[in-house]
Amino acid sequence: MDLGRGPLTVVGAGIAGLACARALREAGRDVEVLDRGRAPGGRLSSRTVRGRPVDLGASYLTAGEGSPFADVVADWVDRGLVRPWTDTFAVVGQDGFRERKSGPQRFGTPGGSRSLAADLASSLTVRPGTTVREVTAGPAVDGRAVPAVAPAMPGPQAARLLDPSGPAGGLAAAETWQPVLAVVLGWTERRWPADLHGAFVHDDPAVEWIADDGDRRGDSAPVLVAHTTAGLAAEHLEDPATAVPAVVAAVRSALGIDEEPAWTEVQRWTFARPTAPREEPFGLVDGIGLCGDGWHAPAKVESAWSSGTALGRALAH
Repeated sequence: MDLGRGPLTVVGAGIAGLACARALREAGRDVEVLDRGRAPGGRLSSRTVRGRPVDLGASYLTAGEGSPFADVVADWVDRGLVRPWTDTFAVVGQDGFRERKSGPQRFGTPGGSRSLAADLASSLTVRPGTTVREVTAGPAVDGRAVPAVAPAMPGPQAARLLDPSGPAGGLAAAETWQPVLAVVLGWTERRWPADLHGAFVHDDPAVEWIADDGDRRGDSAPVLVAHTTAGLAAEHLEDPATAVPAVVAAVRSALGIDEEPAWTEVQRWTFARPTAPREEPFGLVDGIGLCGDGWHAPAKVESAWSSGTALGRALAH
């Protein structure tokens, strides 16, 4: 592919977009990253709440043994950006604790997951606060010709930028995504088991997952983060705060907490996770590349990084 007309453009500074841009930069290509947010991160989102970072998007990292992403995570561990968290989570329901399940090692981020995006972006040209309105054949970004462009974002968002009658627009529009609300709940002291770590919630109409944010961050703060079901999120997307009472009730019931939280915060994710991520690592047609956790199934942080990296390498050759 001829990449001679100025920088290749990545739209979206989440982990897939940043991984794509880094792969291009490592191949010696000129690349820029445009993002409408104030800072890189996407769904690697953490926000300072009551004086400490709280993860609101991806709950943890995993890395396949011997995979390229495992090397990235190992480097983050060495530099203190990531810490081993746990390989065991609880399973709870409306009636409380049911069992414990072990799985792969999960990693948390002491400084918040956005710190990983900042690290990936550190050697890149990232232009925050930049809203892209259209990506057209050629390709071009808002009428500016580029050698290639990678809208690195959930398909429904990419579809808004692309020509719906074009092949890339058709690929993006074919994706369906579910919403989630992330509700942060803070107490004055911890009121749940020290070895909770996190809990998958079964058979509850309000909540699917609860993370012990103080445990995964390592500061023991009395803070939980609950992710809602897609159904509850869809009902409350226009006014997410109205979902909080149902989430509080579900968390208290599942974990046996006898007191209301001292405070709550809520974050809306309209496009939180793909309903059926593709097996292919990315889509590339006519100089327009699509990547992220809607590709390279199953959907997780490692998949998004791998998808963006694979697309970047394909564009570089």
